[in-house]
Amino acid sequence: MGTRRRSREAALQLLFQLDVTHQSAEESIGEFLNNFDIPEEFRPFTVDLVMGVFRNRAELDGIIQKHSQHWRVVRMSGVDRNTLRMAVYELMYLDVPSRAVINEAIELGKKFGTEESGAFVNGVLDAIAQSLGKVDKAPSDPEEL
Repeated sequence: MGTRRRSREAALQLLFQLDVTHQSAEESIGEFLNNFDIPEEFRPFTVDLVMGVFRNRAELDGIIQKHSQHWRVVRMSGVDRNTLRMAVYELMYLDVPSRAVINEAIELGKKFGTEESGAFVNGVLDAIAQSLGKVDKAPSDPEEL
């Protein structure tokens, strides 16, 4: 499993924790990294994702809300909501191919969410990527993921 995928998994767990505990991002990150065996090479991208989502949460939620028909962000499962937040942050602020972002988000939804999470995340992110003009072809290099 690639470094970015493991970083995304850790970031999703941290974002979920933030939703539940309402701690500061810095406090949650510190506790998480001290209590779980997160290899050093995963930490920078994990922290970037968590802090980026945390700082831009209102904007990200607005975009998600606009593109998720019949679903309010607060009513989504914690896994789906935070997977979408993280993916939209990557689409908007990081230089990662949209196909890689969407594929990774779908896999996170399948692994940590419900049976329907992968399809739900895919539908919302496809609409968001199109509206942002971030539609690209599938990555040719698995390391782009």
